[in-house]
Amino acid sequence: MLAIIGLGNPGANYDKTRHNVGFRVIDLMSRRYGIAVSKNRSRALVGEGLAGGQRIALVKPQTYMNLSGESVQDLLRWYKLTPQQMLILSDDIDLPAGAVRIRPHGGAGTHNGLRNIIQMTGSDRFPRIRIGVGAPPPQWDLKDWVLSGFGEDQPLIDQALRTAADAADCFITGGIDLAMNRFNKRDHAKPAV
Repeated sequence: MLAIIGLGNPGANYDKTRHNVGFRVIDLMSRRYGIAVSKNRSRALVGEGLAGGQRIALVKPQTYMNLSGESVQDLLRWYKLTPQQMLILSDDIDLPAGAVRIRPHGGAGTHNGLRNIIQMTGSDRFPRIRIGVGAPPPQWDLKDWVLSGFGEDQPLIDQALRTAADAADCFITGGIDLAMNRFNKRDHAKPAV
C-alpha cells in the first residue's frame, strides 16, 4: 500500500490558496480514480482504492499545514507504512510558479508542513513532489502570500497540478526513480556557436 498525501489547510476559505496545491492534486487524483476522499481517519480525510494495480490511500490532513506531521505520523502507524511508502505533495515558494520537482528525500527548506512531518516521523527519507508557487514580492508577508490566490499565475498552476497528478500516478505504478526521470525537467544551456 502507498499513501499519497497532499498538504494544505482545511476549510473552504483556503481552497484556492498557494498553500493548498497539495489538496488540489489529491482532488484531481480522486476524480481520476473514482476514490472518494471522505473518510475521517487519523485527523485526515482519506479515500482508499486501487490505482495501477496498487492499493493506495489518498489523504488530506486536517491538522492545518504547520501540524501536518501529527496526522501523517498517525496515518503511517494506522496503515503500518514506512516513510518511503508515502508521497507528499506540497507547495514550494522557492520554485517558480508552475514548476514541479520530485525528490526521493531531503530537508524541509522553508516549508513548515514538511518540517513538522520530518519532526514527527523522525525521518526525511520520504518521496515528495513540490509544486512551485513563486516567492512573495518584497512588500508581501510570507504568511499572506501562501494564503492568497494565484491571479495571473493561475494557468501555470493549473498545468502544474495536472503534471503533479501525472507524476504521482507514475510514482504509484513505477516508483520514485521513474517519476523523477520522466517529470523533473532540466534547462540545458545552448551550446556556444
